[in-house]
Amino acid sequence: QVLLTDSGGGLVQPGGSLRLSCAAEGYVLNSYAIAWFRQAPGKEREEILCESSSSGTVYYANSAKGRFTISRDVAKNTVYLQMNGLKPEDTATYYCTSRPNYCSAHERDYTSWGQGTQVIVSS
Repeated sequence: QVLLTDSGGGLVQPGGSLRLSCAAEGYVLNSYAIAWFRQAPGKEREEILCESSSSGTVYYANSAKGRFTISRDVAKNTVYLQMNGLKPEDTATYYCTSRPNYCSAHERDYTSWGQGTQVIVSS
């Protein structure tokens, strides 16, 4: 069984930072591409970034460039999404997801999903 558990969401002030975690069980996370999606109320789910395990290339949505960073802790089998300079429009439920090796621009290609963690950016 493959299980992803995302966590770390919460309430943060605009301009603040938050680090989300995605812990994997049942497989070696470092061998998989890891992507983060988010879905704001009333909007479609969007991919905000993905790191390919094969090349290390990180693909960013425009909304994430310069503010969001992905990292991996192999020992903990965990991926982190560091979010800096948070804005109210970042308010959403965030999901980590994975697929073998390569990133995909298509949501349907990702087969393992976390349950989602809510991020609220508000003063």
